[in-house]
Amino acid sequence: MTTYAVQDELGAAVVLRSELLAGGLTDNQIQALVRSGELHRVRHGAYVSAALWATVSSEDRHRVLVRAVLKRAHPTTVVSHVSNAVERGAPVWGISLDEVHTTRLDGKNGRREAGIVHHRGALEASEVEFVNGIPLTSAVRCAVEMSTMAGVEPALVTVDGLLHTGQLTAVEFDGELERLKRWPDTLRGTIVQRLCDPRVQSVAESRTVYLCWDQHLPRPESQVPILDESGRVFAYADFAWRRYGVFLEFDGRLKYERFRREGETLEQYLMREKRREELICQLTGWVCVRITWSDLAHPRRTAQRIRRILESRR
Repeated sequence: MTTYAVQDELGAAVVLRSELLAGGLTDNQIQALVRSGELHRVRHGAYVSAALWATVSSEDRHRVLVRAVLKRAHPTTVVSHVSNAVERGAPVWGISLDEVHTTRLDGKNGRREAGIVHHRGALEASEVEFVNGIPLTSAVRCAVEMSTMAGVEPALVTVDGLLHTGQLTAVEFDGELERLKRWPDTLRGTIVQRLCDPRVQSVAESRTVYLCWDQHLPRPESQVPILDESGRVFAYADFAWRRYGVFLEFDGRLKYERFRREGETLEQYLMREKRREELICQLTGWVCVRITWSDLAHPRRTAQRIRRILESRR
């Protein structure tokens, strides 16, 4: 039986009640530290510095929770499903991070208890990888796991992220889906398989691809290179329907933060983006569709707008 030890900085930040008692504190003193704001109770019997907890993202809070679970888990426990995706830095959207997902290798049935979802599964040694000192199911297995536990749209977000960062290839994903095709709920995986694309760079872009599929729009091409007069790549459009002469750009805060130049104000960035759009239109003769997070929240309305533009360009 293979056992896994967890050693990393976040793991060291988590301290168990038994460790605090061994250090000389009493239960009353531990509770006093929690009330005073020095300690934060991550889960029953596990604590972390309240200052650390207050400064980390929701994803990193989940990573802390994972380490609190592993400190008291069976030594063969491996982190899986959405918890695996978070640890890998893959994007996660539309899935609660309140529960830690693990795969049990001790033969016991899967179950839910106290903020943990135990999945029962068989794993070869080659299917376990260490990331940040944490034992995880492999990236390709994580992709299939996400396809079985979540809807198509959330699963697509994560699988696209794994593909884009090179942790996974489309060939590997196809092969794993075939190997695990007898798993429950793998039908969603075949849809994710058709929609996923390593060129997709963000949650918003994955959700845009899903919107087009779900609303029966023609599938757009991702990250389309735009050439200038000399034949050099001038820019990349987020999406394009070349046949219709339409390209789509997504507007979002993350995009502004990623592509703003050092010292550039938001107003300067928006003016530069406007000039970029105008030049793409001049170089290609295409028209631009811009959508936002709010548009993704109203897929039918947004699809109708895109469809009218595509039909007008026939």
